[in-house]
This record gives sequence, structure tokens and C-alpha cells, in this order.
Amino acid sequence: MTESNLMNPRNTKTAQPGSIDAIHSHFPALARVHKGRRVAYFDGPGGTQVASAVVKAMSDYLYNHNANMHWEYPSSNETDVMIANARAALADFLNASPEEIIFGQNMTSVTFHLSRALGRALKADDEVIVTELDHHSNVDSWRALEEERGVRIRVLPMKTESGQLELEKLPHLFNKRTKLIALGAASNALGTINDIEHVVKVAREAGVMSFIDAVHFAPHNLLDVKKIGCDFLACSAYKFYGPHIGVLYARKELLETIDFPKVKAAANYGPERAETGTRSHEAIVGAGAAVNFMASLAEGGSRRERLSAFFTELHLRDRKLTRALWRGLSEGDGIEVYGPAPDRERTALVAFTVRGCPSREIAEELAKEAIFISHGNFLAATVVERLGVAEQGLARAGCACYTTLEEVERLVAGVRAIAKRKRGIVRKA
Repeated sequence: MTESNLMNPRNTKTAQPGSIDAIHSHFPALARVHKGRRVAYFDGPGGTQVASAVVKAMSDYLYNHNANMHWEYPSSNETDVMIANARAALADFLNASPEEIIFGQNMTSVTFHLSRALGRALKADDEVIVTELDHHSNVDSWRALEEERGVRIRVLPMKTESGQLELEKLPHLFNKRTKLIALGAASNALGTINDIEHVVKVAREAGVMSFIDAVHFAPHNLLDVKKIGCDFLACSAYKFYGPHIGVLYARKELLETIDFPKVKAAANYGPERAETGTRSHEAIVGAGAAVNFMASLAEGGSRRERLSAFFTELHLRDRKLTRALWRGLSEGDGIEVYGPAPDRERTALVAFTVRGCPSREIAEELAKEAIFISHGNFLAATVVERLGVAEQGLARAGCACYTTLEEVERLVAGVRAIAKRKRGIVRKA
């Protein structure tokens, strides 16, 4: 992949596998026209568009292999193989083993399931650490143990001026009653990337388990659970060009000891001991296909090597797009941006407000220009409250592998036009 291929939305040369032209060819949704203009999707942090290879894999499963698992007839045998292949793909994606990959309806459901399973072994006054920066799926799942088990929740605060955690306070939160820390790898509201390796190391040295919410991190940076050293990690395939399904990594030594709620006759071995009921087989197949799609956009030997090459190029491209987005918005009158500056490690997301304009109205106005963004609190309600914009909400623009510089320029121009109109209304008043 070359920079010119990545940044030029209409390269006339033969498209290379990872060029922007080739990437666009995999997403039928990108051909959508709204009010006479091609849609620019900046809603990726809430869910990316789905690659055609993913839809094809899911359709093929449903049309030709649909069956329940572990029975002795061909379509059931085929389902077993396809689920195993998907586990292997997600294992490569996370640098885990297939026996450590668990599927669930979504990240929230698998996190609640894990918290209740771990909660069975917790006593009243045991402690769990959460943060102010996190999505509430990674806060309220653990806060539920306050009521259910009498567990105490301790909170690591965030710095509102930078959107980063006060990591210097972390050692003071640990004590002999601390059992787990739940931390986001990246903030879905601000794009902050946390030093999860440092936090996990501190937790491990204190004999504390670690859970990482990697939902927003996973589409932008290749994860490595062995390097991170965490005990648990969750992500969602619909944030990286796949279907709506959650993925949970659980370190094998722990997975085999956890008392997961399940029916008596259900499997009690491997990852299936943590998967309740009949799984969404087509979504699992789709999750595996999403990993294979990303790997197909780069060259290399193994699937993991190709994923590494893809994410290396994507990271470089993310940085260029983020800088352009941040600079274009921050230099506009009446526009305020939030979170770490683009010279810090962050994801390709910029949260912003326009003076005197609710975030919902910003999204409505941009939609008229065929620019789709998300707005509100993104279930990171504490972040929005700490920033003092809970009533107004944040507008959020996130880049994906299919985002172009031209689309960033369209977004910036659209937001500046909204801010200009708002200034005119204020002056007239």
C-alpha cells in the first residue's frame, strides 16, 4: 500500500489490494447517495459499514450450511468446522489461542455474563476498579456487583482538560481486597488511548485480574493479548466491518476455573462453557470473515502477519486524517474539540461541540449534506458529564479504513458552516 493510494479517493491506476479504490469496492454502502451527494460515513465508532465478503460468508452459511452443532450429519459437521475456523481467525486477530475465544450477542452481554460469573466467587467488600473514561458497558457491568454481591467499586478519575486518566492515582486504589480492574483500551467518546500494558502490569504485580474493553481500540490498532498480559479482553466485530456480535478473550487458565451460569446439560469444556444457548452461527462466521477481509488488504505470510501489515498502514493513514480533522475543526470559530491533541497517541476520532448548537442538531444539519455522524453521550455518560456538556451532548466524527481526505474536508466545511450560521443568529439576537 502506498500513501498516494491510501489518500487519493479516485486513483486512476489499477487499484492495489489495500488502496482506497480497492477498499471502497468492498463496501456497497459507500455507493449510497443522499440528497444528491455520495454519503460520507463518520459513524464508524458506533458501527462501521460491512464488507461484502462478510455478507457473502454469512449468506453462504445460512443458505448452504445452516444447522445446530455437534450432530452427526453433514450440515452440522460443516457448522462445527465453520465455527472453529472463526475462532481461529479471531485468535489470530488477538494473538490468542482458539480455545480462548468466546462469542456472545454483543460486548455488553458478554461483559455482564463474565461479571456475574466472576461475582460468584467474590465476597462482600471485595473491590473492583473502574474508570471515569469508560463506556458504561465496562462500568455498569461491574457496578451491578455492588447490589448483587456487596462488592465495592473504586473509580480512577479522568483529567477533563486532556481526556486522559489520572494514572498516577492508580497505585493508591489497590489494596488487599482488590480483585479486578476494568479498563478501556481507548475511549469511544474522546479517542484517548490508555496505557493498558502499564495498568495490567501494575494489576498483575498486585495479584489483581484485568479486563480490557477493546471495542473502540480494535478497529484502529492490532491487539496482542499476550503482549498486553491481560486476563480478559472484549471487542465487537461490528466495529471492524463485521456483523453485530461480541467477542471475549479469556486466558485459558482462568477460563477453565470460572463458574459461568449455564444450564446443567450444556458443554463444560473450552470456550463453549462460557457460551449460553444456541449461538448466532451466521454472525460468528461473519466475524471470522471480517478478520479475513482485513488480512486480504495487505501482503504477507500468515494471517497474523497480513493483519499486522494492514494495521501498520491504517495507523499511518489514521494519523493523517485525524490531524486534518482536528486542525480543521479546532481552527473554526465557535467550535470546540475535546480529548488528546493529535500529537498524542489516539484513535481516528474527534469529538466536538458548536457553540449554541445541540449535538443532535449538528448531526441533522450535516445529514443534509450527506455526512453521517453520531451525537449524544455514546454510553460514555460520565465523560460527557465531566466535560460539562451533558445537555448539549458531543458530536463525534470517526474515520474508518474507507474514509478519505476529501470526506474530512467536506465534514470540516459543513461544521464550520453550521458554526457560522449560529454566530449570525446570536448577533441578530
